[in-house]
Amino acid sequence: MIVTLVTGGCGFIGSNFVRHILKARKRVKVINIDLLTYAGNLANLVDVEKDFADRYHFIRGDIADKRLLEEVFEQFNIDWIVHFAAESHVDRSILGPEAFVRTNIYGTFHLLETCRECWPLDDEEEIAKKRFLHISTDEVYGSLGRSGYFTERSPYAPSSPYSASKASSDHLVHAYFHTYRLPAIITHSSNNYGPYQFPEKLIPLMINNAKKGIELPVYGDGKNVRDWLYVEDHCKALLAVLEKGVHGEKYNIGANREKQNMELVEFICEYMDEKLGLRHGRSRRELIRFVADRPGHDRRYALDTTKINRSLGWKPEVLFEQGIRQTVDWYLENPGWVENIVNGTYMEYYQKQYGARLNGR
Repeated sequence: MIVTLVTGGCGFIGSNFVRHILKARKRVKVINIDLLTYAGNLANLVDVEKDFADRYHFIRGDIADKRLLEEVFEQFNIDWIVHFAAESHVDRSILGPEAFVRTNIYGTFHLLETCRECWPLDDEEEIAKKRFLHISTDEVYGSLGRSGYFTERSPYAPSSPYSASKASSDHLVHAYFHTYRLPAIITHSSNNYGPYQFPEKLIPLMINNAKKGIELPVYGDGKNVRDWLYVEDHCKALLAVLEKGVHGEKYNIGANREKQNMELVEFICEYMDEKLGLRHGRSRRELIRFVADRPGHDRRYALDTTKINRSLGWKPEVLFEQGIRQTVDWYLENPGWVENIVNGTYMEYYQKQYGARLNGR
């Protein structure tokens, strides 16, 4: 049995990955540690707790608590680590960067230190079986122009407190591989979307607002470009990296599905009009409102995925239109999940972030 510690496994990508690896690999046991901050939700894994009770164990805890990490390693003899746990929303990092420094930098540091102390780094045969997979983002590379792609060799140029904190954690992971030979691998992915994503993120925010008939806030001129990766494709890529990736390497994971934000929002509106019918005879596109752009908003991200395509044989399977339709359908079919998330705390943040901007640019 391969004992896999997943940090932040109750979050969006983490919960999808926990579900995926348990279904895909019968000889994997998952230990999920999550502090259950605002974006961590036990409801994301209710089916997993039922269907995989013998191979799934949840621990509520903080990765910045080194004593807890040491206890987890001692109790479960960890083979693989998949490190998702992070503060991840750019807007929140602008409003309050300290939490991002604590979790993304100090949390990663404590996890690395625990591995260094508990894993047999001087035993080549044993350490070859270990994996420390650090999940990062394309945002560490900064902003691209209208053409070109980031490769694994692109220089870092983070633009927000969030991306700077992730870049810092990447550098720590990379340094621990070179200094201590810790068996680390880093992945950078483009924007994910799919089931269980917290409603502050662009796609579920637009779906929820469009369903309720309230304004759809779009930053700036709406022409910022992102590559959109369906979360299930990302999970398959991560499993490929775990099983076939090389220690010390970096892998970019993207879908080559670039869209301007406005294109994305308009597609969601059109599909929801088709699915639910017009609202009072009018398209949901009329709900779109441009709001003041956020500080340091990167214009375009895009990843060159040649390395993972060729060396690990992974390619995305879900087309953009298919994935968006599946995502909209999931949110419409799970209104209880959405309403339980959108509580008073979230609405307070929403008003603080968007309330002063909804009257236009």
